Amino acid sequence: MQLSSAWRAVREKLPVTSVRSLSSALPSALPSWRSVREKLPIPQSRLARSLASTAVVVILSAAAGGRAAGPVLIARVEAPSPAPTAGVAPAQKIAQAPHVAAPVVPVNYAPPDVAHVAPTQAPAVSAAPDAGATGTDAVPSPQVTAPPAADTGPDGAIAEQLHSLSSGKFDSILGPSAKDDRTTIDAFYSGRSYAPLWITDGKPNARAEAAIAYLQHVDADGLDPADYPIPNFAALTDASGLAEAEIRLSTSVIRYAHHAQVGRVHWTRVSADILYEQKAPDPADVLAAMVGATDVGETLAAYEPHDPAYLALKAKLAELRAGKESTKAPIANGPAPKIGAQDDRVPQLRERLGLTGDGGAIYDKALAETVKKFQQQHQLAATGTLTQATIDALNGRLPDRPLDIVLANMERWRWMPHDLGKTYVIVNLPDFMLRVMSNGKLVWTTKVVDGKPTTPTPIMSAEMKYITVNPTWNVPPSIANNEYLPMLQQDPTILARMGLNVDYNRDGSIHISQPPGENNALGRLRFNFPNKFFVYQHDSNEKYLFSRPMRAGSHGCMRVEDPVKYAEVLLGLVRPGEGYSAERIRRMFGNTEMDIQFPTYIPVHLTYQTAFVDDDGKLQFRADVYGRDAALIAVMKGPERKVADMPVERRDNTARRQMLAMPEPIFGGGNFFARLFGFPLVGQPAPRRPVAQRRTDLH
Repeated sequence: MQLSSAWRAVREKLPVTSVRSLSSALPSALPSWRSVREKLPIPQSRLARSLASTAVVVILSAAAGGRAAGPVLIARVEAPSPAPTAGVAPAQKIAQAPHVAAPVVPVNYAPPDVAHVAPTQAPAVSAAPDAGATGTDAVPSPQVTAPPAADTGPDGAIAEQLHSLSSGKFDSILGPSAKDDRTTIDAFYSGRSYAPLWITDGKPNARAEAAIAYLQHVDADGLDPADYPIPNFAALTDASGLAEAEIRLSTSVIRYAHHAQVGRVHWTRVSADILYEQKAPDPADVLAAMVGATDVGETLAAYEPHDPAYLALKAKLAELRAGKESTKAPIANGPAPKIGAQDDRVPQLRERLGLTGDGGAIYDKALAETVKKFQQQHQLAATGTLTQATIDALNGRLPDRPLDIVLANMERWRWMPHDLGKTYVIVNLPDFMLRVMSNGKLVWTTKVVDGKPTTPTPIMSAEMKYITVNPTWNVPPSIANNEYLPMLQQDPTILARMGLNVDYNRDGSIHISQPPGENNALGRLRFNFPNKFFVYQHDSNEKYLFSRPMRAGSHGCMRVEDPVKYAEVLLGLVRPGEGYSAERIRRMFGNTEMDIQFPTYIPVHLTYQTAFVDDDGKLQFRADVYGRDAALIAVMKGPERKVADMPVERRDNTARRQMLAMPEPIFGGGNFFARLFGFPLVGQPAPRRPVAQRRTDLH
């Protein structure tokens, strides 16, 4: 199609008879387009333009009775056969025309970057003997002997070497983790006729110098510069060595972009209870971004997360390495002083809490009020007393290896979507806290109870799509068949006495559900963000659990301290002006299940931040409840590190995922849950009254 356009351009500018004569003779003198593309890896549009311009030169030269001077390399090419369209003759009819000499195509036609290309004259051409004059059917094709090159200078020789490397030698340079990228890297260089990206006039250009300078300081983002080796251009003078250095630098840039965008360690190597769907950047796109970058350093930095929480942690990493964080002496343990009592820790306590003035060593009322405020901010019992938990929080609960913990948390930030959303929910599982964010500001926060160490809440991102009021609890199939079915075989009435509905399927399996109501295992509200692990957030009537500092007590789902307020906040964001107040939501409670749909979905990020910077700018640490730090650090420092960015396959355990969706065994009185989990059945609930259920979707 492009060649046809080129011929039309020639026909518009030249006498009809001349063009007809040339165009009718040209196709039979040309070998296959595909063979030329294999030997001359020039973009099709560029080759079409070359054919068109060459045809013009040939015809003008013939019309003037002259001859183009100068020896040239020529190659016979065949015009592609376009599909027949209105006004265009089919290719097979054109092929019946008599043979003439093919236009010449300079094999070294391959300009480098536009920024380095100077205007040049059209390439010289010469006509080959007429095939008809020799009595042969075709003109012998000259052998193409040289790969495309950017120019005849030092960069041209490097381009020849790059073309040679593309035949299979790339693999030895790229390494095992990047072999899959070889095709796209070759396509990138082929698309630019193997002109070097990082070298100009045989020397590293400004683009290369900026990339090298950036890669040498990626430790600021918790990565190791040794993972992105820099070639020593100064020690290289030959084209072969410079070509290999070119590919090595491209490989390091691509590897860095991959690690910065999706992680140095692939999350599958840490746990099966993690799921992220972010894709690594395409290598060709990374290199293309370098071509068009006005600031290479900023372009590379854009692959890292830029959430304020990540940037705050990055700043604390620099402080830890500089020794600033470690210079703060911890507040000593000891008995809690009473108001008015003297304590040697008071001056240090005042300094840590930012109190001005000289209050001496007296634990006065003003200091107690400040301690109380600190306790409220850190979800501690707000008594104003200097408890051990308060001292631990003031000291930041510094772990044995704070630097490693910070590095592990920065790595987990890279797993996450780098754009968390304009409005989103973020749960920090080790901190047992949920935060609703909108336009970069905190809207609301509350405590949560999340999974036990044996049934951890997964780390992932999903989208909340609706809230269910008066939910029905459907027992997961694996639990129903493995746990409840044997119970039914022993006592066919036991589940009915527990207030559960039982339906028998044709295949012999059963479906068990608990209808809506005040004793439902999910409470009155369920917050739905469909995901592989079947987890969600829901109501709880055991409020005493939220007073505990360590709230890892569920089977994987999250229990929200104030679900009604949570629903009010979320609906106020996605359905503003519709009057979904806490009072209206409570009036909806009953025996009818209803879904309140979200017109705009809200991202939900379940994170594992054992190190984070709090609202006061202090570095905080939390216990490694699920052992995710230990597993990740072991990969980052162990022999697995060399291939850590490559995913591993983990067997999908459906039964385990369904277990994560189980409510708590003591929710709603605990009788049928106690029976399920091996505890004795205490008493029997009254028979359930039949309730007509109607599912209503509120859009």
